[in-house]
Amino acid sequence: MVKVEIVEEKDAQFEGNSPYASTSSSRTSSSVSLSSVGSDLDGEESFYERLTALVDIVPPTTRQKISSSVSKTAGILKGTGKVVGNLVWIVTTSALLIGLPLALSLEDEAKIVAQEKEILAQQQGQQQLLAPSMYPAPNQQQKGVVPPGF
Repeated sequence: MVKVEIVEEKDAQFEGNSPYASTSSSRTSSSVSLSSVGSDLDGEESFYERLTALVDIVPPTTRQKISSSVSKTAGILKGTGKVVGNLVWIVTTSALLIGLPLALSLEDEAKIVAQEKEILAQQQGQQQLLAPSMYPAPNQQQKGVVPPGF
């Protein structure tokens, strides 16, 4: 069997420093120090800690309703997110598999059309250089040279 004894310390060194001292002056000082510690904790307390401290104020039935509402909402959001993700995946892969080759072929066709126009412009320029003009050259009129064929 265990025997418990209360031992009071009479040492002067520990009387003022011990929070467990039985003198009335130390009781007053410890309560004052506890109130100052309590006010310091309020400033450092987070919103989550305050919210969890208020759990006992809300009745259990209300907590159950809130919990079920939150879980239903989370389930709906999760399902909606999954459907939206699948749709985005389908649209993206379709665009890559169909749209990208189509865009590349249209770009190639546009390059070919531009090359054909350039070749046609070059041919027209060459024809204009080779074709005789309707007007004689200015130096031929001044000399009085008659063009051949008259």
